[in-house]
Amino acid sequence: MPQASEWDGSQIVIKTPKLQARPRGKNQQKYVHNIRNHDVNFGIGPAGTGKTWLAVACAVEALKDEQVKRILLVRPAVEAGEKLGFLPGDLAQKVDPYLRPLYDALYEMLGFDQVTRLIEKSVIEIAPLAFMRGRTLNNSFIILDESQNTTREQMKMFLTRIGFGSTAVITGDTTQVDLPRGQNSGLIHAASVLSKVSGIGFTRFESSDVVRHPLVQRIVEAYDSFNEDDPV
Repeated sequence: MPQASEWDGSQIVIKTPKLQARPRGKNQQKYVHNIRNHDVNFGIGPAGTGKTWLAVACAVEALKDEQVKRILLVRPAVEAGEKLGFLPGDLAQKVDPYLRPLYDALYEMLGFDQVTRLIEKSVIEIAPLAFMRGRTLNNSFIILDESQNTTREQMKMFLTRIGFGSTAVITGDTTQVDLPRGQNSGLIHAASVLSKVSGIGFTRFESSDVVRHPLVQRIVEAYDSFNEDDPV
């Protein structure tokens, strides 16, 4: 990993086999710069700001350029109002819906056949967070997605899995925590604990960074400004 430096404002391009990605706006470009220049990075902000998609693009680029030997895409299997036990199939099939956005990004950048081959060879691994316990991940690009749904203990466990030659990107939206009532978000806790640790990059996205349908940005802003005490 090169020595950390400040983004100089120049246009950044991410090159993957199927497409070239140009981050939009200052925060997206700063985010990609941080990923390229820090071993551990946090991307925090609302849906639609490109946190996960850009992180996957950086991972694919790093694999293509042989900077890493494998990609690990990880999500906590915490359900938004549903119970995993009611879903059909074994554990892998139960958590598959939670990992689908990661598959979709990979297909877009590598193509279905190549992704399938790399998964079969374990060059790409897509797994629930629980599968990370007890492992040390060297020479890997690791993305923890939806990390607002980790507990404090899970977040610490994940961060201490990172080995030599690895890059980790932790993404999440602190306004979309689906943990049971009374459990504190590991992302919110980590952002406070690690905010002044040298070598860790933080990028905080705003609703103005949303790059989906224009209505998505207005929806995010409406929720952000809504007061629960106001009459509906």
